[in-house]
Amino acid sequence: MKFVTVTDAWHPQVNGVVRTIEATNRELLRAGHVAEVIAPSDFRTIPCPGYPEIRLAVLPYRTLLRALRRASPDAVHIATEGPLGVAARRVCLRHRIPFTTAYHTRFPQYLKAMYGIPERWVYRFLRWFHGPARHLLTPTPHVERELADWGMTNVARWTRGVDLDVFRPSDVPFPGVHGLPGPRFLYVGRVSVEKNIDAFLELDLPGTRIVAGVGPELDLLKRRYPDVCFVGVLPREELAQLYSSVDAFVFPSRTDTFGLVMLEALACGTPVAAYPVQGPLDVVGGSNVAVLDEDLRKAALAASRIERSACRAYAERFSWAAATEQFIRLHSPEPAPSVRDDGLPSDRVACEGGNG
Repeated sequence: MKFVTVTDAWHPQVNGVVRTIEATNRELLRAGHVAEVIAPSDFRTIPCPGYPEIRLAVLPYRTLLRALRRASPDAVHIATEGPLGVAARRVCLRHRIPFTTAYHTRFPQYLKAMYGIPERWVYRFLRWFHGPARHLLTPTPHVERELADWGMTNVARWTRGVDLDVFRPSDVPFPGVHGLPGPRFLYVGRVSVEKNIDAFLELDLPGTRIVAGVGPELDLLKRRYPDVCFVGVLPREELAQLYSSVDAFVFPSRTDTFGLVMLEALACGTPVAAYPVQGPLDVVGGSNVAVLDEDLRKAALAASRIERSACRAYAERFSWAAATEQFIRLHSPEPAPSVRDDGLPSDRVACEGGNG
């Protein structure tokens, strides 16, 4: 099959959406499929307000239609709810192309916390956006129940994995932490307000706190916490070294739907500290490799004493190959009122036409 993913989140961004698409496409290629990405770099863009490093496509409909005509996909997956996602939804509905969507970010909770926007308004938009999709792909049971409670009836499970060949315990310490006092506590991810990084950096912890990542809050946090070690964005191999060089991984977010970085840390033998909220509860809740507590300092200190070998064993339960098999199954052709029995023909977009 030929898969095309349309996403507003792509390089140079480094986040869970990008990593999920990358890992899934690698597995699709290994399985003999074809995988392509349509991203903002293919369009005229403007900076996202408040996040200038994120580029948003401007009036992408016609260019996107041409791109889908050229691609002639067997399956279309819309990964994000931004301008490209909205345009892709419109193309697919107008030309009767079956598609799936995904829910990566808890926007209702984030927008309420940041701007006071009522959650029901955001859920109304989400019902509009995801409702026509063949499947709304969600990573965990908590997310499925949450969306179902708000009236979304097309949810389907698409879990996540970790690249165990890259993220593994390393005997070679990351050079950037040489000489830093222990214990060492690490955060990896986007440096932005919705990640709640302040909750980690303001903790009265012994040793050293380390942050790996970039984002709009980076300069502010550097000024606010001069004793914290900021190492920027790292290649995956160096990131695995860093995970292996710390005593605990601290995940302070309250709005992530999953949290891939927790699995990466565990695969490198590093235990996790987090709040007992959606995401951590689904990924590590009830395990012996993480401590979940509303007292994040208590969780971090307790996590640093966990046996590291247990962490690797736990992470080995999560496979991108298995997650991608789910993804493929959810895109297999099936009869539908507006779709031919053989799914999406290779000339579907080209023969339907239209200027929008």
